Amino acid sequence: MADVALLSNGRSAGSQALLAGVRAYCASRGAIFHYEVDDLGQIEAALRVIARVRPKVLVVNGGEQAVQAVLAGLVSGDAFEGEMPPIAVLPIGRTNLIARDLGAEGDPIAVLTRIVEVASGDLAHHVVRRELIALSAGRSNQPVFGMFAGAGGLAEAMLYCRDRLYPLGLPSRLCHFLTGCAALFSLVPMPGRLQPVRPAPVRLTMQNDRRLEGSFQLLMVTTLERMLASRNSGGGALKVMAVERRWRPMLRTAFDAMRGRLGARGGGGVHLGRGAELSIEGEGSGVILDGALFRASAGEPIVLRTTAALPFLSLAAA
Repeated sequence: MADVALLSNGRSAGSQALLAGVRAYCASRGAIFHYEVDDLGQIEAALRVIARVRPKVLVVNGGEQAVQAVLAGLVSGDAFEGEMPPIAVLPIGRTNLIARDLGAEGDPIAVLTRIVEVASGDLAHHVVRRELIALSAGRSNQPVFGMFAGAGGLAEAMLYCRDRLYPLGLPSRLCHFLTGCAALFSLVPMPGRLQPVRPAPVRLTMQNDRRLEGSFQLLMVTTLERMLASRNSGGGALKVMAVERRWRPMLRTAFDAMRGRLGARGGGGVHLGRGAELSIEGEGSGVILDGALFRASAGEPIVLRTTAALPFLSLAAA
């Protein structure tokens, strides 16, 4: 039995540069079982092998797509017939939203060292449970799993940042700042080809048939705990925030974000909600779930639902 099982995706751009250091670190620690894959299609088989060593913690090293594949394998597969170990995520890539929510920030090797230390002791105070978002697009019967979805102008801004700014080699913080500026300036009337963020109109249907329709500059759905400061008392694990494409609600949202209170207050063009299911309709509208893009088509909404909660290892837990 290993304290920690580390699953690395060798094809991930973020983990490739780190892989040599990870291998050397694991070789010096007998409590780590390190398994590498070079294709995401191998992850389900990898989970079955890892389950045989009965790790106390399962660590994913490989970026957003690898995390998605592991979550899908855990939800849909049967590798861990008994109790599933808590999942930890190394901060690989540009955004690291799941890792950040679990308190895993900074140097990946330092985070791995901290995970090994925690795994050697009592895990009780570090295990948290999180529901996942199961996204179904169109007639597909194979949902994709994640914990953060962006739609409307947010999805377009994320694509702009990923496809136009990241390739320039700029620091992540600068890319995110420039993307925020582009999203705000896109509210100024100008020719469409000059606007980097152009959200298509969408129709949202939430729990209890609550509906919103319009063009939203920011639309996010998440099960992460640290993303939104919403105190909305509605039931359901999906936390929803939709900000209308107008200056006043956008500036108020930007001010709240700078204060660390994003989603703390609704009204005035800011819509907050919670639920177990949300559908997004609108031809051509995009939804990005933890880095993967999906497009809605006419008559085929994108549906987001919650799953049963999975255990995760939080380094931020007391």
